[in-house]
Amino acid sequence: MCGVCDRIQLIKEGRNPYFVKELETGYVVLGDYQRFQGYTLFLCKEHASELHDLEKEFRNRFLQEMALTAEAVYHAFKPDKLNYELLGSGNFTHMHWHIFPRILSDTPTPGPVWKLSMEELYSDKYLPGEETLILMKDKLNEELDKLLSQQM
Repeated sequence: MCGVCDRIQLIKEGRNPYFVKELETGYVVLGDYQRFQGYTLFLCKEHASELHDLEKEFRNRFLQEMALTAEAVYHAFKPDKLNYELLGSGNFTHMHWHIFPRILSDTPTPGPVWKLSMEELYSDKYLPGEETLILMKDKLNEELDKLLSQQM
């Protein structure tokens, strides 16, 4: 299994504390480390490496749901800008979107979040406590529910 599949399995077992909501094509989860308040991931339900590997209807829905997730992040955490990344290298070839809420001057110099050191991005001081995590999940779930209800 890959790292993303492992995370999805924890969701299915009810053991992923960062899980927010299941959508048709993927799972919304908060990032373990919140160096960027509201950092969220959207994990594809299909184990695929590339968008073109997905069946067309599923792919279109996956992209729609990623955009819906990003909009919910925007409303929940009120950033100045969102950064979207669909990465995949090393052991993480399972598609997953990174959605980074950004605020002006949130890094020492302008640029992508990956310009920060791994020590900075993954410092234990950015691990949210249980109460903070619950509040963040509730806020994001509320925004997702609003947007989903508008689609009906």
